[in-house]
Amino acid sequence: MMRIGYTMMTEQAGPRELVEHVVEAERVGFDFSVVSDHSFPWLEAQGHAPYAWSVLGAAAQATSGIPLMSFVTCPTFRYHPVVVAQKAATVQLLSEGRFRLGLGSGENLNEHVVGAGWPSARVRLAMLDEAVEIIRALFTGAYVTRNGRYFQVADARLWDVPGVPPPVGIAVSGPRSCALAGRHGDLLIATEPKRELVDAFDAQGGAGKPRVGQLPVCYDPDREVAVARAHEQFRWALGGWRLNAELPLPAGFAQASEHTRPEDVAKSIPCGDDVGAVVDAVRPFAEAGFTEVALLQIGGDRQLPFLHWAEKDLLPALRDLQGGPA
Repeated sequence: MMRIGYTMMTEQAGPRELVEHVVEAERVGFDFSVVSDHSFPWLEAQGHAPYAWSVLGAAAQATSGIPLMSFVTCPTFRYHPVVVAQKAATVQLLSEGRFRLGLGSGENLNEHVVGAGWPSARVRLAMLDEAVEIIRALFTGAYVTRNGRYFQVADARLWDVPGVPPPVGIAVSGPRSCALAGRHGDLLIATEPKRELVDAFDAQGGAGKPRVGQLPVCYDPDREVAVARAHEQFRWALGGWRLNAELPLPAGFAQASEHTRPEDVAKSIPCGDDVGAVVDAVRPFAEAGFTEVALLQIGGDRQLPFLHWAEKDLLPALRDLQGGPA
């Protein structure tokens, strides 16, 4: 059975609201939750970017059973991998074993703020590879010293180590990232339902491990209102990750998407209150072998109506989908 998750999107709501929303998501029956980790919104209309790790700590205390996950954290620019390991171990302890550490090679939008430059995708993946090795070593509780190509670690140690370290998920978009995920990951993370990503992950050692996708939706009883909101706040997503990883500021995403029409967005994102449209959009993930999908409701002030609709209509319909390997 496909597991259905809820997304705390830090780009569109403040920290207190994000925690309130995940508490309600737990109550209505979502199977897990994820949180984005940004220093900027994609577009200024979204209007937020609180610190995801404070949100995770608060969510760990405010909820009792729903699993939590970073979706995803870049451990190579804004954060040193030693710092990420400490944060992840702490959230795992606070949540009593409910945390999964999702990692990725990052976007310029979020990582440019430390002024470290923005190298090629190949270099970013090599940095992620090295960072994951450091994080894994620290999860053992041992002293770690590394003189790596990209990171220096001198006598680092985690003093509060969970009995079970948080599973590590790796975000993928192509063959190189799938190979990295297969070697180092406990689960695969992707935003597109592409079977070739799953197959590449399996071929590199990921067979039988969870595969987590994400799907934006825009619920509203008035479909035209939903389409307008999706266009205002989410038209950037149609640019694809090759573009989205490179632009440094929301103004760039606004310019890149200025010719995107509302009807273009509506073709890619389920808008309105049609349960069948969301089921049809989730189905390709199940058919591609994904075991979990996190839904992302567009509009920070429209989370509670979405959650109540999900409780009543959407979640029961999605429970029938079968995800995972054939």
